[in-house]
Amino acid sequence: MAREDARRRFSRLPGLLSALIAINLVAASPACAQSPGRVFVTDVDGVIGIAASRQIARAIAAARDGDGTALIVRLDTPGGLVSSTRDIIKEMIASPVPIIVYVAPSGARAASAGTFIVYASHVAAMAPGTNMGAATPIEIGGVPGLPQPADKKSGKKEGDKSAAEQKAINDLLALIRSLAQLRGRNAEWADKAVREAATLTAMEARREGVIEVVATGIDDLLTQVDGRRVVVNGVERVLATKGASPVGIEPDWRTRALSLISDPNIAFILLLIGIYGIILEFWHPGTFAPGVIGAISLILALTALSTLPVHYGALVLLILGIGLMIGEAVTPGFGILGIGGLAAFLIGSIFLFEGPDSIDLKVSLPLIVGAALTTAALIFGIVGVAVKARRRPATTGSEQLLGSRGEVVTWTDLTGSVRLLGEIWAARSSRRLQPGDAVRVVGREGLTLIVEP
Repeated sequence: MAREDARRRFSRLPGLLSALIAINLVAASPACAQSPGRVFVTDVDGVIGIAASRQIARAIAAARDGDGTALIVRLDTPGGLVSSTRDIIKEMIASPVPIIVYVAPSGARAASAGTFIVYASHVAAMAPGTNMGAATPIEIGGVPGLPQPADKKSGKKEGDKSAAEQKAINDLLALIRSLAQLRGRNAEWADKAVREAATLTAMEARREGVIEVVATGIDDLLTQVDGRRVVVNGVERVLATKGASPVGIEPDWRTRALSLISDPNIAFILLLIGIYGIILEFWHPGTFAPGVIGAISLILALTALSTLPVHYGALVLLILGIGLMIGEAVTPGFGILGIGGLAAFLIGSIFLFEGPDSIDLKVSLPLIVGAALTTAALIFGIVGVAVKARRRPATTGSEQLLGSRGEVVTWTDLTGSVRLLGEIWAARSSRRLQPGDAVRVVGREGLTLIVEP
């Protein structure tokens, strides 16, 4: 019996060894055979500003916390602010998750600031029919010292730039060249994009070594980048994206609010509402509603102005224009203050957010004209009526008695009674009066009127 049990045990050994070998083979299978991970996707559409910076920072944090395989930033931008672009680049370089910047859909662009963001990505991709480039910095908002591109029509050459302009260009050249060296991309074309505002189509960008992938959609992009090696924070990683499930990251309400008030038209309207509210509260103290609404709107407007390239000279002109129109309403004149105020208001509004044509950082002209007419109507109408009402004599209440005329009913020495507005009042005077004398009220002490002939 013991011999038979031993034989049975030995006969089972080949099966156990086969099972162990199979388990080891499964454990040693490549990562690509495992279930695919998650790829997070966020959209950046429009001008690069504080809202776009916050959205990308949130997306990186969400991809990190969600163990994302990669983060795709779907980009379509005409450019934006240098400060916000630098913030985005810092977030992308420090990201623990590989970032794929995908210029899409067809017809989209990554101009100006968008070019820097593409160069900062771990993997750069574009959809057919897209373009990128034109990264030359342009003076925005009337802030002196920022460079402008060479103007062929005016004859201005590259060498004609001031020292401040050349310094700004060199600073951005160093930034984009360092990004090109970090990601192994074409540094020579990056130099042209900044110096000469050079542009490329998607196919040209791949041929020039500016991007790695031209993809028709997210699924095609995930298939093409699968297995690509990237360096994330000094550590080489292999992307496993084929078959991964994309997870969208929508902007939260704070980002949406920042994006809304950062619109030049919204910021302009909030600024006017704030100024109107404060003015009305000063003219009618104690109503509180105009003051509260005006204060909230003014704070929101100042928050928006801090995120936009503001021409502060134009802002002073706008406020001066409102002040001059108020001065015209409260002082008698020939309309010079009003005309000057209206002109200052229009000029200040037009140049408040002056920027390049490629970036929509201007207040629309119809809004400016409508705001100017509304402001003039409010100031010359409401404020003018309020001033006239203040100067008009009182028609009701105790103030109405002052200056009113009455008739003496009875009188003894320096006191007596008078009939005034159909009522009999006690009265006194510094002179002796007779019944039937006409008198005028010059003062009041309690229920006794002070009168004179």
